Amino acid sequence: MVEDQPYIRRITIYTDCGKTIADDTKVWAYIRSTEDSQSLQKDLDSLTTWSNKWLLHFNPDNCKIMHIGYKFDTKYYMLDDTRKVELQNTSVEKDLGVLTTDSLKPSLQCQKSAAKARSVLGIVRRNFRKLNINGFLLIYKSYIRPHLEYRVQAWSPYHQKDIQCLESVQRAATKLVPSLKKLSYEDRLKNLRLTTLYQRRIRGDLIETYKILTRKINVPSDNFFRLHTGSHNTRGHSLKLSVQRSRLDLRKNFFSLRVVRIWNSLPQDVVNSTSVMMFKRGLDKHCMEWI
Repeated sequence: MVEDQPYIRRITIYTDCGKTIADDTKVWAYIRSTEDSQSLQKDLDSLTTWSNKWLLHFNPDNCKIMHIGYKFDTKYYMLDDTRKVELQNTSVEKDLGVLTTDSLKPSLQCQKSAAKARSVLGIVRRNFRKLNINGFLLIYKSYIRPHLEYRVQAWSPYHQKDIQCLESVQRAATKLVPSLKKLSYEDRLKNLRLTTLYQRRIRGDLIETYKILTRKINVPSDNFFRLHTGSHNTRGHSLKLSVQRSRLDLRKNFFSLRVVRIWNSLPQDVVNSTSVMMFKRGLDKHCMEWI
């Protein structure tokens, strides 16, 4: 989307009705010309008209504009009673707990997730001087690792500095078990029966892809993928995906593109799994060794 349509505007609108805070509303549009900007302004005017009719008033002071792609300098306004308020630009916005920047790069979200996990890790380190393997795994999987994986399919890192930013937290956490502290990171993972966070992200991508393609979740698969329609050779499986070309490295690392190659390499018996649990078992048995 970014490479094909370089002019994009995203308007993030927060509704504030007295003491009741409603979910935030988003309006977006491709901006290629002055006419497109005027059309977006009309949409904002329509929102104001609707909110006045239904007494669900927007707070213009909390409404922001995020420019994604090349900037097309235009000012946008919303009405607050008789006051015309110019909407302010923003470069970072939190959406469902995930930080989105105007560059769409995940670095800031990685830093935030690592900081939260390290904060919990510090609490655990101060309060648990001696942890056995079972106790560590219970605490780590329940309170530390979730911060490193919250909605990670939407912001999975691809720069080495961001990958290492997250991995360093698990590297430090595995030293909480005194009997493993002097071992290398790889040996600590083997003793704990853990994988690297990078491997877990790949596994998570494949599980989400399986759910989408087999309709285990109510998400249209064509929103993300295109099934391969060419002739099937002896390699691969019956749910192979088409490889979509992309000019930008940023887009190449979006979920719908980065997972295609490794998904297409799965064996047929894993893809044919009839349940998510069966798919996970097949994936762990046949594939995780070479990820």
